[in-house]
Amino acid sequence: EKAVNLKKDLAEMQEWMTQAEEEYLEKDFEYKSPEELENAVEEMKRAKEDVLQKEVRVKILKDNIKMLATKVPSSGQDLATELNVVLENYQLLCNRIRGKCHTLEEVWSCWIELLQYLDLETAWLNNLEERVQMTENLPDRLDAVNDALESLESVLRHPADNRTQIRELGQTLIDGGILDDIISEKLEAFNARYEELSHLAVSRQIALEQQLQTMRETEHMLQVLQENLVELDRQLTSYLTDRVDAFQMPQEAQ
Repeated sequence: EKAVNLKKDLAEMQEWMTQAEEEYLEKDFEYKSPEELENAVEEMKRAKEDVLQKEVRVKILKDNIKMLATKVPSSGQDLATELNVVLENYQLLCNRIRGKCHTLEEVWSCWIELLQYLDLETAWLNNLEERVQMTENLPDRLDAVNDALESLESVLRHPADNRTQIRELGQTLIDGGILDDIISEKLEAFNARYEELSHLAVSRQIALEQQLQTMRETEHMLQVLQENLVELDRQLTSYLTDRVDAFQMPQEAQ
């Protein structure tokens, strides 16, 4: 009777493992939304816990069969053979579920990381757009134009590392067929805005550089003219003080 019960337990254990494999490993999952992916991660976590909890039952079966083998070698030997098959299948099931759980957790982590990088770069684009807008309707002063140019250039020096991460993470998920529609839409919108703002910012940078160069040249010309006028004023004052006749002055003074 003991042997019959153990044989029944082994059969039930094998049946449970077959059902677990069908439920958790053989279903084709399509992750088209973050909610579906998150639910799949949670389900695999529960599956892993469920499978590992059966380890106690497997150990009890193993101990009972060993004990029976010492008392009834013939019955124990047959059960030991069946036990080895169950143990191998159980270990395989554990490894496969652990592997799938780890993979899904990595995929979820990849998605969250992608969102974080997109948030960072979107904040930078907002900042860039604000700086570009600040270059419009500037006061016609050299210091104002120079400050606006330096402010814009400081934002444009933003490293490309985050955009590289966005491209690689997005492509990894899309290649796996995971959230591909959502990610493609997000990346398309981000890249379009990035290209538009980058080109606009660079155009404004070039325009400000040209404006600044023109203002500096004009300022230099005015400075030279001012210096010449001061010198001329000094000379005329000297002539008037000395009561010099106009026809005795240099032509430019006349």
